[in-house]
Amino acid sequence: MADVLILIPARMASTRLPGKPLLDIAGEPMIVHVMRRAQAARVGEVVVATDSEVIAACVEKAGGRAVMTRADHASGSDRIFEALEVIDPQRRSSIIVNVQADLPTLAAADVAAAIAPLADAAVDIATLAVEITRAQERGDPNVVKLVGTPVGKNRLRALYFTRATAPAGEGPLYHHIGLYAFRRAALARFVALPPSPLEQREKLEQLRALEAGMRIDATIVESMPLGVDTPADLERARKILGRGKERRNKQS
Repeated sequence: MADVLILIPARMASTRLPGKPLLDIAGEPMIVHVMRRAQAARVGEVVVATDSEVIAACVEKAGGRAVMTRADHASGSDRIFEALEVIDPQRRSSIIVNVQADLPTLAAADVAAAIAPLADAAVDIATLAVEITRAQERGDPNVVKLVGTPVGKNRLRALYFTRATAPAGEGPLYHHIGLYAFRRAALARFVALPPSPLEQREKLEQLRALEAGMRIDATIVESMPLGVDTPADLERARKILGRGKERRNKQS
């Protein structure tokens, strides 16, 4: 899809895991794993947007493309918008996918799945969700829940995002996956909006879009990518991807 551009915002400043994008996982930096999984989706060009020359050099050494951005961005959305203006001033890309740089186990097929709801002209932003199956995650405030109404097979229209256990009553709960596909105009509008009241209360940037009346739909997928935020997460990623590397070596 020539009109799709995948952008991966990456920065070195991380409180819990300094230099996170360059941490080694199964012999390669984390940012390279994420980049390759995004490339494997085969939906559009993949570019890393960073404020670090070291990250840019790492990406380029691995055969990828990087673009430098300012260091003072408040969010990944702001960073990818700056990168977009640099990469595509001719405005050829109409769909912009924001892939977080700390998702080294992301399934390539899920990147493509995130774009699917944008086939509906009424949708401004598309994202992903997975049904929660572990009881302890239902009440975990670190697990962001998507509250939505079904609008098709494996698709929800988002009504709210929350760290609380919601909705109440019987039925599935959905874990939101922080990967977004924006229409270009929606991204421009989103980054121009000021932080909203519910966004600031829940500490969830996507609520800004809902509070502004933008529509977000989510594709329900089967796998939850591991987000690497802590040393424990890093060790889990190393075990998962290390096993995958061992299998590939045996097959070759």
